[in-house]
Amino acid sequence: MSADNITRIQPQRASSKIAFQRPEMSLILNVYGRLVMAGEAKDYAVGMHRDQAVFAIFKRHAESPTWRIVKTPALARAQGAYAIIGSQGQTLKRGKDLMAALSVFDTKRFTVVKS
Repeated sequence: MSADNITRIQPQRASSKIAFQRPEMSLILNVYGRLVMAGEAKDYAVGMHRDQAVFAIFKRHAESPTWRIVKTPALARAQGAYAIIGSQGQTLKRGKDLMAALSVFDTKRFTVVKS
């Protein structure tokens, strides 16, 4: 067979997805562990999408997430790449640094209010 007759198969370009890096996951899992020890969290989920990565923390397994830690690199210059979102969709804290954004979990006044 000649080289002209061989159809070259180009590997399909995998759609790039945003993900948390290992140091980011370490910080997030540290916060998650503290919430589990305090009885405020029982489960988590990680999502990777084209425009953002999400770490969702659940109080109970079958509910919507109590908190979402969102990484959106496109917003890094404007508002900061990291945001902590509450259960009702409110932005609790936003920042360019993940550790600064996660500081919202360090406050004593921050507790879960049952409705």
